[in-house]
Amino acid sequence: MKRTGKLNKTGRQNKLLELLEEDPFVTDEDLSEEFKVSIQTIRLDRLELGIPELRERIKSVAAKNYQKVRSMTGTEIVGELIDLTLGESGISILQTTAEMAFSKTNIVRGHHIFSQAESLAMAVIDADVALTGVSNIKYLSPVRAGDKLIAKAEVVRVRDNDHFVHVKIHFNQEQVFRGKFILVAINDNR
Repeated sequence: MKRTGKLNKTGRQNKLLELLEEDPFVTDEDLSEEFKVSIQTIRLDRLELGIPELRERIKSVAAKNYQKVRSMTGTEIVGELIDLTLGESGISILQTTAEMAFSKTNIVRGHHIFSQAESLAMAVIDADVALTGVSNIKYLSPVRAGDKLIAKAEVVRVRDNDHFVHVKIHFNQEQVFRGKFILVAINDNR
């Protein structure tokens, strides 16, 4: 984000609307730094403009994307689905918790990370029924409880009923996981 000089209240609120239209996932802290005002001022501006807090904005965007998914229900996706273009790509965010981690090391168990990747890969498939045929995965760096993971999936090829999907998961710009999936679309006539 490019820093904005001091603006009056109306100018700041107009610019705030523009920034949140471009990126609804900007935090109040980032906006506070951008406008060189307190976090409380940003929160008051949001309230006056009827803009919900970040968590509610994410839920709103996710709800719209869940409706697009064909291969499963939205509640089966691990993480918040924040972007989806069926047959092409998708993005999800997973806020890890202590319950997902080993108590001794605070490192998140791998099946939670895999589940985020696999469910996002299945969500991007433009098919009514899909199953994972093959997965080639690699954990690149440990993830600790409390880390927010951003997964990006891309359909790289479709051959007959096979959909080849690559998923990369990042924490703070560092790639922590990569997966290559072959998902099989099934014509289920039962």
